[in-house]
Amino acid sequence: MTATGDSAAGHLWVEWVAYHRAIEQLASIVHESGYEFDQALCLARGGLRIGDVFSRLFRVPLAILSTSSYREAAGTLRGELDVANSITSTAGPLAGRILLIDDLVDSGVTLERVQAHLKERFPAVTEVRSAVIWYKACSVMRPDYFVDYLPDNPWIHQPFEIYDDMTPDKLRN
Repeated sequence: MTATGDSAAGHLWVEWVAYHRAIEQLASIVHESGYEFDQALCLARGGLRIGDVFSRLFRVPLAILSTSSYREAAGTLRGELDVANSITSTAGPLAGRILLIDDLVDSGVTLERVQAHLKERFPAVTEVRSAVIWYKACSVMRPDYFVDYLPDNPWIHQPFEIYDDMTPDKLRN
């Protein structure tokens, strides 16, 4: 059982409180490592909330790179990985030491491809380290920082996924 939620039959269900606590644990792990980074680069969508918190806590600019592979069946079926051509940031071009942030590393393909993408397109980047909440054993890449190692590779149900099957008209009381 992981420290961030309840696990049952190959699934990990994460509540909001546990999710926020995991983000704070990850920030503490990075801080205690002594790694000083110039920008936080989060992968949208899973890394957005984490990247926002890191940008605030570490007082560094937040950059956003959109990636997508889980699009079908309310985000439960993996397809081809799409990586955006550009990065959004108010701090100018991506440069220096970067902390690449996502919610989890599953297959490791996204982490691997994004790191290659940064190396090819952003020569001013001098170092990239990665931080995620969940690191699954099935991944081909090991993140530099993580909160929970998941040897059983459960499907993770994050609290914000309630919106995947919802439309604005269902928000009315």
